[in-house]
Amino acid sequence: MTMEWSDKITVTNEDNMQLMARYPDNYFDLAIIDPPYGIGEHGQRMNRAERWKNPKPIKYKKVQWDNEPQSKEFFKELFRVSKNQIIWGANHFIENLPYQNSPCLIVWDKKTAGDFADCELGWTSFKTSVRLFEWLWSGFRKQEPETRIHPTQKPVALYKWLLDKYAKQGNKILDTHLGSGSIAIACHDYGFQLTACELDAEYYEAAKKRFLNHSAQIKLFT
Repeated sequence: MTMEWSDKITVTNEDNMQLMARYPDNYFDLAIIDPPYGIGEHGQRMNRAERWKNPKPIKYKKVQWDNEPQSKEFFKELFRVSKNQIIWGANHFIENLPYQNSPCLIVWDKKTAGDFADCELGWTSFKTSVRLFEWLWSGFRKQEPETRIHPTQKPVALYKWLLDKYAKQGNKILDTHLGSGSIAIACHDYGFQLTACELDAEYYEAAKKRFLNHSAQIKLFT
């Protein structure tokens, strides 16, 4: 089922292997993905940074999608359909990523000593140096806080930073695990064409609502 959220943002509610099977080799210029790490994170816990912002716990539904990491077959297909890749959770997929071919890792410093990791690592296919991105969920710095709708949600600011550094205008972007839809908002604001999918129907609808609310506000003030 293909759904066009805007003229450049197309998102489907389906399995990522089904999506990628429809595309020829190297169709996408850049894949930016945040797959399940296989660490059992289903949103039943809440990190300290979130408590600072909202003392009342967010009750995410209990699901099974983070019980196992993505398969070797998934990564093989991902590398087939995309020219370059940025893959979050790099330390959880060591056996499936060609570390020796890429000196460029991305470090997201969350600026919090919460219940989870202080940083997250992103593997990239680029040949540049290691890069650091700092962002605090609670908004204590200059960044605006975001309402969380997904237990592994990443900020829009992170995806805009990635697009600024690693994408070129006209690039076709792929995301195989849409989640909260942060990348859709970033691509919309920056004018990139995005093809993405989300398997969970409830999170698909929540991300769609978030995206449409954002795009409506942008139109209102432009």
